[in-house]
Parts: sequence; C-alpha cells; structure tokens
Amino acid sequence: MIAWRYLRARRAEGGVSVMTWISLIGITLAVFALIATLAVRSGFRSEFVGTILGANAHVTVYNQGQVTDQGTIDRSIPDYAAMAGRLAQVPGVTRAAPLVRGQVLAAHRGRNAGVEVFGIHAADLATLPAIAGGEQAQGDLGDFPAGLAIGSGVARELGVTVGDRIKLISPEGARTPFGTSPRVNAYEVVYVFTAGRYDIDRTRVYMPFAEAQSYFNREGVADEIEVMVEAPEQVEALIRGLRNAAGERAQVWTWRDASGGFLRALEVEDNVMFVILSILVLIAAMNIVSGLIMLVKNKGRDIGILRTIGLSEGSVLRVFFICGAFTGLIGTALGVILGCLFAIYIDPIFSFVNFAMGGGVWDPSIRGIYALPAELHLADVLKAVALSLGLSFLVTIFPARRAARLNPVEALRYE
Repeated sequence: MIAWRYLRARRAEGGVSVMTWISLIGITLAVFALIATLAVRSGFRSEFVGTILGANAHVTVYNQGQVTDQGTIDRSIPDYAAMAGRLAQVPGVTRAAPLVRGQVLAAHRGRNAGVEVFGIHAADLATLPAIAGGEQAQGDLGDFPAGLAIGSGVARELGVTVGDRIKLISPEGARTPFGTSPRVNAYEVVYVFTAGRYDIDRTRVYMPFAEAQSYFNREGVADEIEVMVEAPEQVEALIRGLRNAAGERAQVWTWRDASGGFLRALEVEDNVMFVILSILVLIAAMNIVSGLIMLVKNKGRDIGILRTIGLSEGSVLRVFFICGAFTGLIGTALGVILGCLFAIYIDPIFSFVNFAMGGGVWDPSIRGIYALPAELHLADVLKAVALSLGLSFLVTIFPARRAARLNPVEALRYE
C-alpha cells in the first residue's frame, strides 16, 4: 500500500512521477527493441535456411576428377544411375537424383542474361518444395519434359512468360573438324517459379535431364548427384554412409559446407546485437535507480516516522524495492506486447514504412530475400523478459537498501 502511494504521488506531494514515467518508457522501448531484433534474427535464419533447403541439394556428391588427354579435369559420373541407387538406400536419404549443370547465356528479343542450367528429371524436380510448391509459380510443371522451368528473376530480366521461347547459347557447343562452335538452341518456357531467394530466381533454369546431356555434350554421364535427406539439420550424421555408398573417389559437399560461412557470420552478428541491446536494457533500468534515489531523498521524513513507529529495515526495503520492481514489471510487460505485435504484423508495418519512404527501402539484390522476415519464438521472448526483470530487480536493491539503512534520528532531526 505504501509503495503504491509513492508510485502515484504527484510532484507537489514529494513524488517522482515524472522519473517513474521516464523509467517505464525506457524499459518498454528497450524490451520492444530486444524482442523485435530477436524475432527478425530468427526470421532471417529461417528464411535463408528454408530457401537453401527448399531449392538446393542437402548433399552434393561428385567425383574427385581425373586429368584427360586434353589436360582438363573430368569430374563427370559415368555410372550415375548405379551411384544414385546406392545413395538412395542410405538410411535417412529421401532421394538421390543425377544432375547436369552448365552456365550459358539466355537471350530473348535482344535481351540477355547469364543463367545456370540444371539438367534434372521431371520427377526429381517435382520434389523440390521451393520450386514445385511456390504460390507465385506460373505454368504447369507437368509440361516440364517439353520445355524449361525458369526463375522469376530470369523471366523478368528477359521479359518472357509462359509460352515464350528463349535461346540458350553455350560456348562449348558442337564439335566440328574446325573446332568447337557455340551451340544455340531455342526452348519454350513452360514454368516460371519463385523460390524466395533473389540469387536463385535471378540465375536458375531447369532443363530436362536427357536434353541437358545432349546440349552440354554429357552423353551417358552426369556432373553430380543431388541428395535430399529427412533431417537436413543433422546431415553430418549421414556423411560417412554417403561416402561409403558413393565410392572411394567420390566427394561429399553438404549444404552447411556451402552456406556455413554465412550462417556463422549471422550467428556472430546475432550475439553482438544481443549484447548491444542488453546494454540498452541496462541503461533503461538505470533510470529506475535515479528515480528511486530521488524518491528516497524526498521521503526521508516518512521513512523516519515509519521506522519510529516500528517498521523494520526489511519492511522499508520491501517498500522501495516494490516501487522499482513494479516499474520494471510494467515496462517489461508493455515491451513484450509491443514486440510481439511488431513480429506478428511486420508485413503491414513494413509496407507502411516502404510507402512512407517512397519505395525501394528493401533491395532484394542486396538482401537476398524479398521482404523483412520475423519469426516469434517463446524462448526469445522469455530471454528478453528474464533479462529485463533481472536487471530491473538487481538495480532496485541498492537504493532500497539505502532507504532501509536510513537512521530515523537523522531523518527527523530538523523536522
């Protein structure tokens, strides 16, 4: 009761309501910033990992290569069907598909774009969730054996849509007595996909496997085996089995090997941001100390009277501890509400900011994804709550102890 009276007291009555409001707003904004940052961090990682796993192989198997008579290194896999069959039988593997890969120039009515072609069987392409299950996809994937599936960025760059024909120009084309001449073939676009990552949508083209073998002079061979597993996050546990199934000259490259540097950089950045925002919460909590010190100074006479009539040091400490803890508790609760609302309604908030700034706030060519993601986790919210309440309670103890140890004789000497 005493703590509640002190919290809502007006300045004229010796209260410090202004400082209380400053402390409350500071804690609220600090907790809001911490939860929003943690949610965006989780959203970024989930978005990147989801697009990596949804459109790329979990494990890539290829040969170490051998030197040919021409002095080049041949990494092709002649027994790709048998190798894919052995890899598919490894426990934890959902499928193994041979691929033919090559980089070519795509052209359409004077517009050009460098693309990477993946030769793949139609049944294997249909198992890629980011390619076959995209909501923004155009066309019918069932027509894939008769044409190409291209990314939305490639389609936008070339100005094509489903039903148009594009030319693919490969520098390593037909072999003639006079050397190798560029190969130019025209193909119909039957499917346009949006995988969710700018670099994939901007460069990737899928071609039927047999046609890719003929186009890239890979008759009877494959460049690599694409392996998909049940638990991509635990892919390291399958490496030994995959190597044994692939053979002694095979090499295994996981999605973590390909994207591990980025994920580690993202983790370091996350830890640094958490430390910085924790300092922000600490600074906001320090405002509670300022307010309590002023409150103790203004309530010196009251403390003396309360101690004189029998109130113990512990009771006085609890009074002022409740004053500070209550501010931290309310500020934390408001910060959690604001942070959760931000994470839940991030799309309309981001759209409004983009509209207010005149557009172009988010560049997918730099960020790699098309929108600012946010993913709210209970562990992140609890982490922010524990940090805020812990710091608020901790800094409150010192001015509360000062009030409890105040000598009532000194407090009432000049009254």
